[in-house]
Amino acid sequence: MTTTFENLGEGDTIDGPTFEVSRESIRLFCDGSLDYNPLHLDDEYMKGSFGKTNFGGIIMHGMNNFGLITRMLTDWAYPAGAIHRRLETRWVKPVKPGDTIQPTGIVKSKQVTANSRWVLIDVMVKNQSGEKVATGEAMVEFPN
Repeated sequence: MTTTFENLGEGDTIDGPTFEVSRESIRLFCDGSLDYNPLHLDDEYMKGSFGKTNFGGIIMHGMNNFGLITRMLTDWAYPAGAIHRRLETRWVKPVKPGDTIQPTGIVKSKQVTANSRWVLIDVMVKNQSGEKVATGEAMVEFPN
C-alpha cells in the first residue's frame, strides 16, 4: 500500500535500512565530513578518559546516525510526494566498529493547517542489542 497522509495513523512505523559499522565506514565518514577528530580514528587516544567517560575505543560520528535517519525519512516520504522538513536528534550511546544499527520511526501525530498537512514522527536508532543509540523527532510535510 502506498503511504498517503490520509492512511497514516498514530503508532504507524517506518523502518530504515540496517547499517554495519566498521573502521572503514567510520573513516569514509571522516573523509566525507572532513571531521578527523581522534575520537573516530585514534585507538591510542581513545584509551584515555574524557572526564567521567571512557569509550574504550574509537566511536562512530553521531552525525552518521542523523544521516541514517534522514535516509529513512526521505526513502519513506519522497515516493508519497512528501518532504522531510525538520529533524532533531540526541546521541544516547556510542556506536563502535562491529555494531549494526537501524533507524526506525513511529508516527506521533498528524496536523492539518491552512497551507499544508504535517506528520510528527518519533525517531530512533537502535543497535544489534536493541539499545537506543540516538533518539529524536522529525517533521514531514504532505503538501495539499
